Amino acid sequence: MTHLWVRAEQRPNEERVGLTPEGAAALIAAGIRVTVEESSVRAIPIDGYKGAGCEIAPENSWPKAPLDAIIFGLKELPEDDTPLPHCHIMFGHAYKGQYSGRALLQRFKAGGGTLYDLEYLVDELGRRVAAFGYWAGYAGAAVTLKTWAAQQRDETCPPVGVYPGKDTLNAELLAELDATGAPRPRAIVIGALGRVGAGAADLCKAMGVAVTKWDMAETASGGPFPEILDHDLFLNCIFARPGTPVFVPHEALNAPRALSAIGDVACDPDSDYNPVPVYDRATTWDQPALRVASDPVLDVIAIDNLPSMLPVESSDDYAAQLLPSLLTLTDIESGVWARARDTFLTHV
Repeated sequence: MTHLWVRAEQRPNEERVGLTPEGAAALIAAGIRVTVEESSVRAIPIDGYKGAGCEIAPENSWPKAPLDAIIFGLKELPEDDTPLPHCHIMFGHAYKGQYSGRALLQRFKAGGGTLYDLEYLVDELGRRVAAFGYWAGYAGAAVTLKTWAAQQRDETCPPVGVYPGKDTLNAELLAELDATGAPRPRAIVIGALGRVGAGAADLCKAMGVAVTKWDMAETASGGPFPEILDHDLFLNCIFARPGTPVFVPHEALNAPRALSAIGDVACDPDSDYNPVPVYDRATTWDQPALRVASDPVLDVIAIDNLPSMLPVESSDDYAAQLLPSLLTLTDIESGVWARARDTFLTHV
């Protein structure tokens, strides 16, 4: 019997989960054994999984799971260099030249396990079957606007946290923007036709922020793109890959510009394909903005688990997208799983 083991997330500020109790019940009905670890932080309580008929395991016990169990989580594992003998479903961030990704692949190679990277679960046309993109864009735009509001107060962006829902976030952010007494900033979203860009544009619209929407047609020339510098905010919502143009080059730091905040929702600072090479590390919930220039000010926001700001909405949305693929785990040698395995083998 196919055995899916849903692990607790071990990264700080990570409350999302890729399977809801309703989805777990559907998997069990399809003949898949489901184990769910207890979690002290998961946004969806464990009682729902108990009611769905899941087996319950202690928090962080996945290393001792049966070797035939498929370990399912979202964010990265603890970096302890232990070999990984299981099959893992998660975001590995390992295929774009990231230093930490190379270390992860070495662990799989040493243990004989397999990574089914959620970012590379694609259909026969190469389209991703599930993505957190919309809520990443929504939250990323919110933090970028919080950073802009802090700049109006001659401050840096304060720590951010988890919200029970988007209405709470929106109400807080509206009050914060109104309190500045300044006209709303102008934003440009690149990747506006995708789910990430749609989320970013929707948050801006809800805040009364005018948005210029760009996608592949507007960036096909390869740059430079001086129009970006004419906006107060730039929200990068594209999936970086070989050939992606540079949107904000390093020389922009000393150029005349209105641009004061970049929300790099894609957040690939250590990738070979980073289109915003004015910064070199991700930011955090405690320190959301990294100041890369001071005259005039330019802050970069690059938090790599933004959807966790809205864990209930983002979990429900993502789990619904992913469930059809999870239901095919009984035939892991074909379809999306075979394609993900082949991608892993190429990189490992």
